[in-house]
Amino acid sequence: MRLAAGLTCDRARNFNRSLSDRCDRAGVRRIRLHDTRHTCGSLVATLDVHPRVAMQIVRHSKIAVTMEVPTHVPSEVTREALHRPSRQLGTQDPK
Repeated sequence: MRLAAGLTCDRARNFNRSLSDRCDRAGVRRIRLHDTRHTCGSLVATLDVHPRVAMQIVRHSKIAVTMEVPTHVPSEVTREALHRPSRQLGTQDPK
C-alpha cells in the first residue's frame, strides 16, 4: 500500500519507530507522526493562515477536511478574533 508523498507502509512504520526512539532518547513523551500533523494544523490556525494555504501545508486533498479537523487554538487567540469585528466597525472592545 502507498501512502502520501510516496511512502510505503514499511517506510512509514520505520519512520514512526525512528521518531519513537528519538523521543525516548530526548526524554520527551512519544508522539506519532500523525500527531505532528495536528500540531501543525493548530499552529497555522493560531497564526490566522488562510484555510486554502493551511490545506496545502497539512497536505489535505479537500478543503472540507481542513475545515472539519479539530484544531487547538489558544483562548487568547480566540478572544482576539472575537474583538476584530468591533474594532473594524469602530466600536470599543468590551473589557
